[in-house]
Amino acid sequence: MFQKQPVAWLQLKHQKTRFLIALSGVIFAVVIVFMQFGIRDALFDSAVHLHRGLNGDIFLISPRSTSLIAMDTFPDRRLKQVLAFPDVDYTVPIYVGFAQWKNPQTRNYWRNIYLIGFDTRYDAFNLPGIENTQVLNIRDNIFFDQESRAEFGPIVEQFKANKIVTTEVSDFGSNHKVNVVGLFNLGTSFGADGNIITSDLNFLRINATRNKGIINIGLIKLKSGANLSKNLDQIKRYLPKDVKIFSKEEFINFEKAYWQSSTAIGFIFDIGVTLGIVVGIVVVYQILYTNVSEHLPEYATLKAMGYRQQYLLGLVLQQSLFIAILGYIPGFFITIVQYEVTKQATLLPIGMTLDRAIFVFLATLIMCFIAGGSAVRKLKDADPADIF
Repeated sequence: MFQKQPVAWLQLKHQKTRFLIALSGVIFAVVIVFMQFGIRDALFDSAVHLHRGLNGDIFLISPRSTSLIAMDTFPDRRLKQVLAFPDVDYTVPIYVGFAQWKNPQTRNYWRNIYLIGFDTRYDAFNLPGIENTQVLNIRDNIFFDQESRAEFGPIVEQFKANKIVTTEVSDFGSNHKVNVVGLFNLGTSFGADGNIITSDLNFLRINATRNKGIINIGLIKLKSGANLSKNLDQIKRYLPKDVKIFSKEEFINFEKAYWQSSTAIGFIFDIGVTLGIVVGIVVVYQILYTNVSEHLPEYATLKAMGYRQQYLLGLVLQQSLFIAILGYIPGFFITIVQYEVTKQATLLPIGMTLDRAIFVFLATLIMCFIAGGSAVRKLKDADPADIF
């Protein structure tokens, strides 16, 4: 049986080249917005991988610290003071900083790597692979992050092949021999291309400029069933102002806020999203405006037949809807491919999420409706008395 097609669809496909140009503009905008949001969210997620992997409830840092890659120091006596609270199970002093890693294959290629040291008597991490930490108490033993970039050398392959993996780490001065005795999973970020974990004593051997007891992060683990909010408030009132005190969620938000507002990165991504949407609006507007202008006599005829302005507006907005949907679908699938390519190239945790897919779809609809609403103003010129 013959199926009647909408007038708006017939108008769009009548000029196929113009229609394809409109779809191309929407696809371009969709991919740009998806990539900007994806890379931005991957940045935030990678920046807080370590925070999420810390097995603590409350954290202390220096007020001068701005982010994980710029952590200042404070004395660990603040952690010892916290042990006076009955709900505190244990505390862990954590040292962090950058060192230089020598590629054991090339032997002449040094690269910055993030170094983490902790008191191995306590369970400080819930990262995959952080087990049997007592082996880190042996001099020069370290765990290597198997999600580090390939430039650090074939560490993972050699370790899994049961080969002895030995190289050197430098504190930007003297070199120290290290032995890889385990692998763990943390991942890269915009601040660090790779990570190694060891004991606090080995950390201090590698970083000779640091003194024992002068730490970067203080981890506080509460006893099971303890009230987090109550203990957090009590510790904030008890300790002096020479430390910042966070819950785990606050610690994560502190890191995200740095990358969002204290660097140009957040602004750059916002600008990219805005430009993508503007390009989409301009392209769709130009196509719809031209389409309305060419069919102005037809629209005037419809007015003369008794059709109201709202009906004509509906026709243009239907065209906007068709363009939005048909442009979004290929843009969505192109983005999934681009996400995978970006993930392989950068090792950032970038991927499609349902929330982002819905948000970009709604943004695409709004973008096309804005373009259609702007183009429809031309319909005011569709006066039968003037045209005929």
